[in-house]
Amino acid sequence: MSSLKELQDLIHEKYGIEPSKLDPNASMRETGGLDSLALAEFLFAIEDHFGITMPDEDANIDTLNELAVLVDKVRAAKTA
Repeated sequence: MSSLKELQDLIHEKYGIEPSKLDPNASMRETGGLDSLALAEFLFAIEDHFGITMPDEDANIDTLNELAVLVDKVRAAKTA
């Protein structure tokens, strides 16, 4: 199960961005207006929300779809 919907809800809750306005395949920096600091904060919010630790080497992910794939991968590894 993809975590995309939960990520969309979380970004709406944290930044007030409507999920329908964020293309899951587009850059969150370019279309979502999130700068590097906001994205870093969002990664911390994701870790808190899902109870996971995001790998540092994947900190440059820029789309919600890429982020959802990574979150799903980390969550699966945690339960394995």
